[in-house]
Amino acid sequence: MLPLLLLGAIAFAQTAQSGSQYIGAGLAVGLAGLGAGIGVGIAGAAAISALVEKPQERVWYLIFVALAEAIAIYGLLISFILSAK
Repeated sequence: MLPLLLLGAIAFAQTAQSGSQYIGAGLAVGLAGLGAGIGVGIAGAAAISALVEKPQERVWYLIFVALAEAIAIYGLLISFILSAK
């Protein structure tokens, strides 16, 4: 009886661990996407305002927006790492 209980406890621990990995992966993507959305919103609004002042500097404004979008890509990479184990 005791070995059967031990096997059940081990199986439950492995299931709980893999479930928390997927929850962590989902949180990584969701929170990174939320942060990237806020960052792109702020940087995009500032870039459009600055574009009116100096249109010749538009490449720099696009770079600042792209840096904010990179946060979402980092979250996606972290989720791949978490779900692969």
